[in-house]
Amino acid sequence: MITALIEKFQRKKQRDILNKHPSIFLGNQFKLGINNQFIIYKNIAKFSIGDHVSFRNYIHIILQDKAKLTIGNKVFFNNHCSINCLESISIGENTLFGENVKLYDHNHSYVRNENGLSVSHSEFTTAPIVIGKNCWLGSNVVVLKGVTIGDNCIIGAGCVIHKDIPANSTVLNQQELNIKTY
Repeated sequence: MITALIEKFQRKKQRDILNKHPSIFLGNQFKLGINNQFIIYKNIAKFSIGDHVSFRNYIHIILQDKAKLTIGNKVFFNNHCSINCLESISIGENTLFGENVKLYDHNHSYVRNENGLSVSHSEFTTAPIVIGKNCWLGSNVVVLKGVTIGDNCIIGAGCVIHKDIPANSTVLNQQELNIKTY
Protein backbone atom coordinates (compact mmCIF):
# COMPACT_ATOMS: atom_id res chain seq x y z
CA MET A 1 0.00 0.00 0.00
CA ILE A 2 2.85 2.39 0.80
CA THR A 3 4.45 1.57 -2.57
CA ALA A 4 1.22 2.38 -4.40
CA LEU A 5 1.02 5.76 -2.63
CA ILE A 6 4.62 6.58 -3.48
CA GLU A 7 4.04 5.65 -7.14
CA LYS A 8 0.90 7.78 -7.26
CA PHE A 9 2.83 10.74 -5.81
CA GLN A 10 5.65 10.26 -8.35
CA ARG A 11 3.21 10.22 -11.26
CA LYS A 12 1.50 13.37 -9.99
CA LYS A 13 4.84 15.15 -9.61
CA GLN A 14 5.88 14.14 -13.16
CA ARG A 15 2.54 15.22 -14.62
CA ASP A 16 2.79 18.57 -12.77
CA ILE A 17 6.17 19.26 -14.41
CA LEU A 18 4.63 18.65 -17.82
CA ASN A 19 1.34 20.47 -17.18
CA LYS A 20 2.98 23.64 -15.82
CA HIS A 21 5.21 24.29 -18.84
CA PRO A 22 3.59 26.64 -21.39
CA SER A 23 5.19 24.91 -24.41
CA ILE A 24 4.11 21.36 -23.52
CA PHE A 25 0.93 19.88 -24.96
CA LEU A 26 -0.38 16.58 -23.58
CA GLY A 27 -2.86 14.41 -25.46
CA ASN A 28 -5.72 12.45 -23.95
CA GLN A 29 -5.09 9.29 -21.95
CA PHE A 30 -1.35 9.89 -21.48
CA LYS A 31 0.00 7.12 -19.23
CA LEU A 32 3.04 7.51 -17.01
CA GLY A 33 5.00 4.83 -15.24
CA ILE A 34 7.25 5.51 -12.25
CA ASN A 35 10.68 7.09 -11.81
CA ASN A 36 10.57 8.96 -15.12
CA GLN A 37 12.74 12.06 -15.40
CA PHE A 38 11.92 15.14 -17.47
CA ILE A 39 14.56 17.85 -17.83
CA ILE A 40 12.70 20.51 -19.77
CA TYR A 41 14.41 23.86 -20.32
CA LYS A 42 12.39 27.04 -19.99
CA ASN A 43 12.57 28.21 -23.62
CA ILE A 44 11.86 25.04 -25.60
CA ALA A 45 10.12 25.48 -28.95
CA LYS A 46 7.52 22.78 -28.31
CA PHE A 47 6.94 19.39 -26.68
CA SER A 48 3.83 17.68 -27.97
CA ILE A 49 2.57 14.28 -26.80
CA GLY A 50 -0.31 12.72 -28.76
CA ASP A 51 -3.32 10.77 -27.54
CA HIS A 52 -2.94 7.31 -25.95
CA VAL A 53 0.84 7.64 -25.44
CA SER A 54 2.40 5.40 -22.77
CA PHE A 55 5.69 5.88 -20.93
CA ARG A 56 6.64 2.87 -18.84
CA ASN A 57 9.21 3.24 -16.08
CA TYR A 58 12.54 5.10 -15.91
CA ILE A 59 12.00 7.15 -19.10
CA HIS A 60 14.52 10.00 -19.37
CA ILE A 61 13.83 13.05 -21.55
CA ILE A 62 16.06 16.11 -21.96
CA LEU A 63 14.64 18.94 -24.05
CA GLN A 64 16.88 22.00 -24.29
CA ASP A 65 16.09 25.60 -25.21
CA LYS A 66 14.75 26.05 -28.77
CA ALA A 67 14.31 22.28 -29.20
CA LYS A 68 11.16 20.62 -30.53
CA LEU A 69 9.94 17.12 -29.62
CA THR A 70 6.79 15.71 -31.20
CA ILE A 71 5.35 12.32 -30.24
CA GLY A 72 2.38 11.08 -32.28
CA ASN A 73 -0.71 9.20 -31.12
CA LYS A 74 -0.52 5.66 -29.72
CA VAL A 75 3.26 5.65 -29.17
CA PHE A 76 4.67 3.28 -26.53
CA PHE A 77 7.99 3.64 -24.71
CA ASN A 78 9.18 0.62 -22.75
CA ASN A 79 11.41 0.85 -19.65
CA HIS A 80 14.65 2.87 -19.64
CA CYS A 81 14.16 4.72 -22.94
CA SER A 82 16.00 8.02 -23.33
CA ILE A 83 15.43 11.03 -25.60
CA ASN A 84 18.10 13.74 -25.73
CA CYS A 85 16.74 16.58 -27.87
CA LEU A 86 18.73 19.74 -28.62
CA GLU A 87 17.15 20.54 -32.02
CA SER A 88 14.25 18.40 -33.26
CA ILE A 89 12.92 14.86 -32.85
CA SER A 90 9.65 13.68 -34.38
CA ILE A 91 8.06 10.28 -33.72
CA GLY A 92 5.13 9.07 -35.83
CA GLU A 93 1.94 7.47 -34.57
CA ASN A 94 1.65 3.78 -33.61
CA THR A 95 5.40 3.48 -33.01
CA LEU A 96 6.76 1.09 -30.37
CA PHE A 97 10.05 1.39 -28.50
CA GLY A 98 11.61 -1.63 -26.82
CA GLU A 99 13.54 -1.31 -23.59
CA ASN A 100 16.56 0.98 -23.45
CA VAL A 101 16.09 2.73 -26.82
CA LYS A 102 18.17 5.93 -27.07
CA LEU A 103 17.60 8.94 -29.38
CA TYR A 104 20.34 11.60 -29.77
CA ASP A 105 19.89 14.49 -32.22
CA HIS A 106 23.37 15.85 -31.46
CA ASN A 107 27.06 15.10 -31.00
CA HIS A 108 29.64 16.92 -28.93
CA SER A 109 31.69 19.34 -31.03
CA TYR A 110 35.33 18.43 -31.34
CA VAL A 111 38.58 19.49 -32.97
CA ARG A 112 41.32 17.09 -33.99
CA ASN A 113 44.72 18.61 -34.76
CA GLU A 114 48.44 18.01 -34.33
CA ASN A 115 48.04 18.45 -30.56
CA GLY A 116 45.48 15.67 -30.32
CA LEU A 117 41.76 15.80 -29.72
CA SER A 118 39.68 18.45 -27.99
CA VAL A 119 36.05 17.53 -27.24
CA SER A 120 33.70 20.28 -26.06
CA HIS A 121 31.61 19.63 -22.98
CA SER A 122 29.05 22.29 -23.86
CA GLU A 123 29.04 22.82 -27.65
CA PHE A 124 27.20 20.47 -30.00
CA THR A 125 26.46 19.78 -33.63
CA THR A 126 22.82 18.91 -34.25
CA ALA A 127 20.56 17.46 -36.94
CA PRO A 128 16.89 16.39 -36.69
CA ILE A 129 15.67 12.85 -36.16
CA VAL A 130 12.44 11.78 -37.86
CA ILE A 131 10.88 8.40 -37.06
CA GLY A 132 7.90 7.46 -39.21
CA LYS A 133 4.60 5.96 -38.21
CA ASN A 134 3.98 2.26 -37.48
CA CYS A 135 7.61 1.56 -36.58
CA TRP A 136 9.05 -0.84 -34.03
CA LEU A 137 12.46 -0.14 -32.54
CA GLY A 138 13.69 -3.18 -30.59
CA SER A 139 15.55 -3.17 -27.30
CA ASN A 140 18.87 -1.32 -27.09
CA VAL A 141 18.49 0.52 -30.42
CA VAL A 142 20.40 3.80 -30.69
CA VAL A 143 19.30 6.44 -33.24
CA LEU A 144 21.84 9.16 -34.00
CA LYS A 145 21.50 12.71 -35.29
CA GLY A 146 20.32 13.46 -38.81
CA VAL A 147 18.51 10.14 -39.31
CA THR A 148 15.12 9.62 -40.94
CA ILE A 149 13.44 6.25 -40.43
CA GLY A 150 10.56 5.79 -42.88
CA ASP A 151 7.09 4.49 -42.09
CA ASN A 152 6.47 0.81 -41.31
CA CYS A 153 10.05 -0.05 -40.33
CA ILE A 154 11.38 -2.63 -37.90
CA ILE A 155 14.75 -1.90 -36.31
CA GLY A 156 16.13 -5.04 -34.68
CA ALA A 157 17.52 -5.14 -31.16
CA GLY A 158 20.97 -3.68 -30.66
CA CYS A 159 21.18 -1.70 -33.92
CA VAL A 160 22.92 1.67 -34.08
CA ILE A 161 21.12 3.72 -36.74
CA HIS A 162 23.44 6.34 -38.21
CA LYS A 163 21.93 6.77 -41.69
CA ASP A 164 18.44 7.00 -43.20
CA ILE A 165 16.25 3.89 -43.38
CA PRO A 166 13.70 3.73 -46.23
CA ALA A 167 10.03 3.05 -45.50
CA ASN A 168 8.91 -0.58 -45.21
CA SER A 169 12.41 -1.81 -44.23
CA THR A 170 13.68 -4.23 -41.63
CA VAL A 171 17.13 -3.64 -40.16
CA LEU A 172 18.87 -6.49 -38.34
CA ASN A 173 22.01 -6.51 -36.24
CA GLN A 174 23.63 -9.63 -37.63
CA GLN A 175 26.47 -10.40 -35.32
CA GLU A 176 28.30 -13.62 -35.80
CA LEU A 177 28.70 -15.65 -32.68
CA ASN A 178 31.99 -17.52 -32.84
CA ILE A 179 31.71 -20.23 -30.25
CA LYS A 180 34.69 -22.37 -29.43
CA THR A 181 34.41 -25.32 -27.14
CA TYR A 182 37.40 -27.01 -25.58
